[in-house]
Amino acid sequence: ERLRATAGPGAAAGVALPRRGLGELPASWHEAASAARTALAEPGLGPVAQWAAIGPYRLLTALPDNAPHDVAVRALLTPAHTELARTAEVFLDCAGQAGRTAAALGIHRQTLYYRLSRVEQLTGLDLDEGEDRLLLHMALKASRL
Repeated sequence: ERLRATAGPGAAAGVALPRRGLGELPASWHEAASAARTALAEPGLGPVAQWAAIGPYRLLTALPDNAPHDVAVRALLTPAHTELARTAEVFLDCAGQAGRTAAALGIHRQTLYYRLSRVEQLTGLDLDEGEDRLLLHMALKASRL
């Protein structure tokens, strides 16, 4: 709470797992830096993020900073489709539950279905397929890191 109150927006810190000895310093540094990077991308996890609590971001932060976006989601990640990308991410965060997603976005369910069909058209992914949902979800999360 002190960091949140004094550092302001855009400040984050990461906490690594406890370790012993200087030989463990590189691993601790990686974990803390990855947790801080995640806290900046997902404000709900910060401003102080624990490595153990960042879930799938432990894998995503291992990707190179300049890794290209997956070809399937490249078009969705353009500024012209920001709203569609947000809709898809909220839908996936809500475990594909249309009612919860529509409520979270403050839109009508039919609007949600229209947007999701546009996402499928843009990406060529089928949101009824688990692997396609996983690819889209991870690509959307990784794009903010």
